[in-house]
Amino acid sequence: MRKAPFGNSGPEIGVIGLGCMGMTWAYDVRNRDDENSVRVIRQALDLGVSLIDTADMYGPYTNEEVVGAALAGPYRDRAFLATKVGIVPGGAGQQERNGRPEHVRRSIDESLRRLGTDHVDLYQLHRVDPEVPIEETWGAFAEAVAAGKARSIGLSEATVEEIKRAQSVHPVASVQSELSLWTRDVLAEVLPYTESQGIAFLPFSPLGRGFLTGGITSVDELPADDFRRRLPRFQQDALSANLALVGKVRAVAERIGASPAQVALAWVLAQGRYVFPIPGTRTPRYLVDNVGAAGVELSAADLAELDALPAATGGRY
Repeated sequence: MRKAPFGNSGPEIGVIGLGCMGMTWAYDVRNRDDENSVRVIRQALDLGVSLIDTADMYGPYTNEEVVGAALAGPYRDRAFLATKVGIVPGGAGQQERNGRPEHVRRSIDESLRRLGTDHVDLYQLHRVDPEVPIEETWGAFAEAVAAGKARSIGLSEATVEEIKRAQSVHPVASVQSELSLWTRDVLAEVLPYTESQGIAFLPFSPLGRGFLTGGITSVDELPADDFRRRLPRFQQDALSANLALVGKVRAVAERIGASPAQVALAWVLAQGRYVFPIPGTRTPRYLVDNVGAAGVELSAADLAELDALPAATGGRY
């Protein structure tokens, strides 16, 4: 696995990470298999993956327990362990934001217990709480660093203004947001800013929630409990229109002898020096395929062709 520095002051880690959300939440939960997930996480480490990303909300709370089981014993030191706080379950299946300092202070201890470790390498604010000044929330995150509970702290889905306000309190090590060939919003402002500041950028859903691999051609192929069934881009009319994007990715993949997933991930990697995509999977062969993207080089012509792809049909949520 090729490695790169995690921002201008972080350690060198594998450029492809592993997002663990789908192991216990959102995707085909009825077929959850914790023992398999533990094996996949450990296989990822064996393949050179460093960044293992989870959150207290995933499950909720059970995802951290699965990750903790996978990283027990000698595996913990091989991982760059990241978790998140700031989204809590609400009523009627909804989610709410909670950035209150007391919630952050309490939650870091609960996450460490579930993860079976005395520190995380990256503690992230899952979403900025509009009811709490970010300076107050970030102050509690800084306390976690001072206490040795977190080696570094990051933001998720934050604006440039929010990043700057957090920086005034404590250095921001990373920003996590969606980025893929069908979601490029952050290329306008957020990613250029993080690059200029030497802040690591963690693209989640870099494979378009699996769509860009070419494995989904109809909404009916998704499990009944899969949350993608509710997303605008996966409604059948939009999905059918978006298959044109997959066709273009597949054409590039066939030309260079790679898989569509590898092409999609290689494009994401090419967007900056400190970009660490975190594709999620619980299937060993998909994991191997994703990791292989670290060795795929796209030519200037390949990148230009992919850059020219039209915007996706349908909103993100």
